[in-house]
Formats: sequence, structure tokens, C-alpha cells
Amino acid sequence: NIVFMQYNRTIDGEFHKLPRPSVDTGMGLERIAAVMQGVHSNYEIDLFKDLIENTARVLSVTDLTNKSLRVIADHIRSCSFLIADGVLPSNEGRGYVLRRIIRRAVRHGRLLGAKEVFFYKLVAPLADLMGDAYPELRTHKDLIEKTLKKEEEQFIRTLDRGLTLLNEQLEALGEGRTIPGDVVFKLYDTYGFPVDLTADVVRDAGYVIDLDGFNSEMDKQRARAKEASSFEVDYNSQLKIQSTTEFVGYTRLSEETEIETIFKGVEEAEALSTDEQGVIVLNSSPFYAECGGQAGDIGVIKADDNFIFRVSDTKKAGNAIIHIGKVELGSFVPGMKVVAEVDAANRKLTCAHHSATHLLQAALRQVVGTHVNQKGSSVNAERLRFDFSHNEPLTEEQIAEVEVLVNRAIADNLDVSTSIMDLEEAKKTGAMALFGEKYEQKVRVVSMGDFSCELCGGTHVNRTGDIGFFKILSDSGIAAGVRRIEAVTNLAALSYVQKLNNELRRSAELLKSEAFGLTEKVKATLDHVREIEHENAALKEKLALSAVSDLMNSVTEINGVKTLIATFDGVEVKEMRTSLDDLKNRLKSAVIVLASVVDGRVFLISGVTKDLTSRVKAGDLVNHVASQIDGKGGGRPDMAQGGGTNVANLPKAMESVALWLEERLG
Repeated sequence: NIVFMQYNRTIDGEFHKLPRPSVDTGMGLERIAAVMQGVHSNYEIDLFKDLIENTARVLSVTDLTNKSLRVIADHIRSCSFLIADGVLPSNEGRGYVLRRIIRRAVRHGRLLGAKEVFFYKLVAPLADLMGDAYPELRTHKDLIEKTLKKEEEQFIRTLDRGLTLLNEQLEALGEGRTIPGDVVFKLYDTYGFPVDLTADVVRDAGYVIDLDGFNSEMDKQRARAKEASSFEVDYNSQLKIQSTTEFVGYTRLSEETEIETIFKGVEEAEALSTDEQGVIVLNSSPFYAECGGQAGDIGVIKADDNFIFRVSDTKKAGNAIIHIGKVELGSFVPGMKVVAEVDAANRKLTCAHHSATHLLQAALRQVVGTHVNQKGSSVNAERLRFDFSHNEPLTEEQIAEVEVLVNRAIADNLDVSTSIMDLEEAKKTGAMALFGEKYEQKVRVVSMGDFSCELCGGTHVNRTGDIGFFKILSDSGIAAGVRRIEAVTNLAALSYVQKLNNELRRSAELLKSEAFGLTEKVKATLDHVREIEHENAALKEKLALSAVSDLMNSVTEINGVKTLIATFDGVEVKEMRTSLDDLKNRLKSAVIVLASVVDGRVFLISGVTKDLTSRVKAGDLVNHVASQIDGKGGGRPDMAQGGGTNVANLPKAMESVALWLEERLG
């Protein structure tokens, strides 16, 4: 299809002729290269030829026309550029596209005989081929290799099992040509097979997948997840509000305004009275509505001291700001003149955490790499949470460096400025945007000196010095390729450090050590504990051997078979097992049952030498005793364990063993 482009359509729908009309042939550079180089396929051009040869060398393949070689050569290029652009494997969005491409390439590698991870080995040759034109391939070479290797290692753990299941299904189908949707779903859910990968495999065998059945299973899983999640009123979809609330909270925290609408639950109401919970919509409001990970403001809506509505949360419903809370005094009705006041202390702390999140992302991109992109965030007055793309835990050194960079930016007291500009203009300035987020044509850009620049509609401090202090609490993995940092600022950070310091001081006092020598003291103490444990184990072994010698004097015979029935107090199962093995070795041919009471519970162990297991089974013997002490047991014919809780009945149960054995050894 050839497209003749002559006009540019503006946002208001008008058409203007292009200064330079053009023709879109759809040829692409690779097709042009194929024509210029006189070959009949994109895969025969010089670029792909080199990639295919490198792939063949890594996989020890001689047939350069093999389709799988072409797939792998194409996919190493796609994957490398995606990772260089900051995309990491995940289960959603473009991260899942990357994961699907990687897993398809790995599967084709298996078809060519690959037994070990191989895909990452193709990154270096690709960087050599294309690194001059695309220097990011060399800059991010280590990250690309590490990401591909880790993803392939994870997938091959389940690949063989998944393929076994799929092959079993193919064999079982016989003449049937469709793989059931529930099988496709199991491969996806349990073995990590993307649907298109399963479709590839079965297509090669002449089958198709039941895509509708798979989608049905996915719908069921979503329904189960929805039922399992806690129910919360979705105000945005359930409240029918046509009005628009003017937000004035960027510049002030108090506003004289008027009540537009009142709701009880999701139903519009005529009034809200004392102790009633509900929603108030205002004409204008200084309250920030929960958005972009920032918690909604709290505060009060009042009309002198006789009318007080305590706002516990603020959200958006369409273009309206809704104030959720409870009437503490008086009665509120639509049209009423009120004053809306944001809790200044709460807003201040929330702003500190939000601004710190911007500094954190900038610092992470400096320390960890420019592949770091925000995957989600949550900021409130108590702490911040920041999710970002990265595939391994941060080192202690990296965490320390990030903290230093953020706190240095705070100490520099950088100016925090905001400006409204066109989206494209903002992107040209280098402002960070959240991938997948839909932005208006006009966007708000928040800059913190030269350290950070992001698109953001939230509230922030005036200067970075207002943040006070920043401290990371934890770094954890929450999904494949996604890490989460939790941190605190301001007084919350100070409180955390003080608690940590107090804990350190108390620990040092307990170990009679200075705080800065605590690590060495703990190491020495642990070494001493291990030494004592080793000595204790050796002593217990000696005691067990001594006990065995004493027990040899208690051996009796029942119908010509050596028998030992004994009860201990406080002897652990491990020691009893050691004694049992020693007794069997000494007695050569015998039936043994031992019991011990530890912390109010009975533990049993029984042993029968192999020459007697045809007449008496150790498991039967243990169960005979256990059934009388409210317990149970089991094991092999030559050794079994059990237990129970009825300590009082143990003597009677052990006395019954002799008669039980007489009946079986007669």
C-alpha cells in the first residue's frame, strides 16, 4: 500500500497543505537494503547475515537457512533495543512484550539443540555490528546481557516441563486438531508460556489452540481475583457528577466556597447531619484529590464553629473533587457557604515525601542506570513507596550512594519550580514521563534545580530543603524486573533513625560492647555459641551411647526374639534415632520401641531388623502405641516414628507392647 501524504490536520480539525508532500511506500530500510544488495529476503542482507552467522556459531549450527536461526537473530536485535530503552521483562505492558519475544527465541534455541543458556551471548556481536550507529547498545551491554541471561535461566526451569505437558496433550488428542483452552491457560499460568509461544509450538505440529477457551479461563481468574480483593466504593464510576471543581490547592490551603452536591454512599442527598458519613462536592477546593500515587488531603469543611465536616479522604469523580468524611457538628446542605481547610501539617509531610520521590528517581538513574523508570508510587504523610524497573537487589553501596545524592540535593535547598507547557515541548526539555500514562496537550512540569525534571500534577515543597532528611527503609522485589523502595523523610526519617539508634545502643549494652564494635562482638558471640552447640552435640552423643549400654541390660526375649521396650524423659527424637540405630547394630536381630516425653508431648520411634520385618512391621508397632495416646505414626517396615498428646496413658500403652508382640511372634 502506497500512501500519498499531502495535508496536516490540526487539533481543531482544519487541514493545511504540507510544505513538502511525501509518499509512504512502506518499504523500510531493510527492504531497500535487500533491493540495493540484490537479495530476495531481508534475512539475506549484510546485517542479518552477520547476525545469523554469529547465532549459528554460538549454537554450533551449520545450516544457515534454518528458520529458527532467523527468528533468534531477529529477536536478539528487538530485545537488546528494548532493554537499552529501559524496558525490562515483566508480566504487563511492554515488559510482557519483551518477555514473550525472549521466550520465543529461547524455544527456537531449544529446537536447534541448545541445552544451556545462550541468548545473552549474542549481545556482544550485535553491539559490535550496530554499536557505531546505536551507541546505547555498548553503553548498556552489561545490563542487556544480565537481563537476558536471568530471564532465560528462569524460563528454562519450566520450559521442559511445559513442553512435556504439551506433547502429552498432542499425543492424547489423536485426530482432534485443537488444544483445549484450559491446557493453554495452564501452560500460561503455571509454566510461563505466552499464548503465542504455545500457538507456535502446536502450529508446527499441525494443531491450533482454543483461544476462546483460554480467554474464558483468564476471565475466570480475573473474577476470582476480584472476589478475593477487598471491596471499596468506586466513586469515580458510581457517583454521577456533571460539575467541575476548581482546584486551588497549589497556592493556598484554605478556600471560601459553596457546597455543590451531597451524597450518602452513592446516592445524592438533601443534607448531611451530625454523625452521618458522606461525600461533599464543592464549587472550588484546596483539597488535593488522590491521583498519581499521592494520597488525598485530609482536613475540615466548616461554617463557623457550629458546622464541622471532618474530611478523611479526597478523591476524584469525573471532573469533580469529592470530600469523603463525617459530620462532627451541625448539618450541611447544597448551596451552603463554607470554608474548606486542608490539614497543613499532613499536606506538608505528604509534599515532602512526594518531592523526595522525584529526587529518588533522579538519584537511581544516576547510580543504577538510565533504564530505571517509575512503575508505580505511593506517597502520604507517613512514608513513600517507589516502584521502578530493575532486575536485581540494590547493593549496600548503591543504597548508600542514592541516600547521599538525595540528601545532598536536600542540603543544597534547590528551588522547586512548576511550569505549564506543551507535551512535546516538555519532552524535549528531558522531563521524565510515566510510561503508559495519558497526558493532556498541556502538562505541568516540576523541576528541582538541575537535579530532577518530571511531568507531575501533584503537590510539592517550595524548596528541597523543606524535605529535611531522607532515609531508605527497604529495597525489595515485587515482580519480575520490578523493585520497590520504601523510604521516609523529615520528622518520620528522624524518628526512624532515633529508633534504630536506640535499638543499636540497647543491643550493644546487652553484649557489653561499643556500638561501633557491635558487628565484631556479634560475630565472636555467634562463634562461641556454635562452639558450645558443637560441644553439646558431642556430649549428647556420648550420653546416648552410654544410655545404649544401659539399655542392653533391659533386653528381653519374646518367643525367641530379642525385644527392647523403653521410656525416657526429655530425650529428643534425634537422640532416640541415634540410639535406635546403635541398638539395631548391636543386637543384630531385634524389635525395639522407644518413647520419650518432651514438653508435655510423647514421641515414639520403633525399629525392626530386616530379618524380622516379614513378621512385625515397625509402622504397625508405632501405630499400636500411638493409637492409645491420642496420636498416630507411620514409616518404613524397618523404622517408623509417631507421637501423641496423652502422656498419662503412655505407661499402659508401653506395657501392652509385649502382649501385642507375642500374638505376632507366636
